[in-house]
Amino acid sequence: MREAFTLVTGAASGFGRSIVEKLSPSRRLVLSDMAAEKLDAARSACVTPGHLLWARDLSRPEGVGAEFAAFLAKENAYIEHFVHSAGVFGHQFARAHDMAFVARVFNVNLFSAMELIRTLTQKKANSGALRSITIISSVGTRVGATGQCVYAASKGAVNGMCLALAVELAPTVRVNAVLPSIIESGMNRGEFSKPEFVAAIKAMHPLGLGQPGDVADAVEFLMSDRARWISGHELVVDGGRLAGKTLLAAK
Repeated sequence: MREAFTLVTGAASGFGRSIVEKLSPSRRLVLSDMAAEKLDAARSACVTPGHLLWARDLSRPEGVGAEFAAFLAKENAYIEHFVHSAGVFGHQFARAHDMAFVARVFNVNLFSAMELIRTLTQKKANSGALRSITIISSVGTRVGATGQCVYAASKGAVNGMCLALAVELAPTVRVNAVLPSIIESGMNRGEFSKPEFVAAIKAMHPLGLGQPGDVADAVEFLMSDRARWISGHELVVDGGRLAGKTLLAAK
C-alpha cells in the first residue's frame, strides 16, 4: 500500500531546513537537496522517524521528473503536498549578465519546480494524490534592488506560474507562493555577520529581523485545512517592509 508524503526541496539548509523542522513532527517527508550528507543531517534532526531522502542537483532539471517518478515507485510512496524551497540567489549587474548564472538561477528557482509539478500531477506517477503546492518566492518581486534583475525575474515567473496553476489545478490542488523579505539563511549568512548590514536590515523592517521559522509558519498554514479556501495567493512575510515603503511614499 502506498504511503503519503510531503516533498520539500532545498531541505538541507535555510528556509527548507526550517520547513522540515516545522513539518516533521506531524507529516512524513521526502527531503530533497543536492548534498546527501547534509540531507542525512537534516533527517537526523527530525524528532520523528520515517522520512525519506532524495538527493538531486536541481540546477540540471532535465530528467528530474522521470527520476522522481522512479523514486516514488521504488519507495511505494505518493506526494500530497509539494514545497519548493530550493533556490539560488546572487548579484549580477545588467551590463555583465553571465548566461550560465542566469540558466542556473532559473533552473533551480523555476524550471525544476515545473518538472516536478509535471510528474506530481500525472495520475500514473502520483495516483492523483497531490493536494497543495507552495513555492518560496521573494518580496524582491515587489521591491526593486540593484544587481537582482535575474533573481527577481525568476521569482516573478514563479508568482505567475502559481497564479496560472491555481486555476488549472483547481479544485483538487491549491497553489500558493510565500514571499519572504531579507531573512538570515544559508544564502546570505556572510552578510549577516556585518553589523552595519544587520542595522540596515532592522531599519528596513518595522517589525525588526525575521527568522526562517516565520517562513515555515506561513508554509505550514498554506498547506493546512485552515487555508482550504486560499489559492493563487502571494503571502508576503516581510515584517512590514512593504507597508513601510507605502507610508514613506505617502509622506
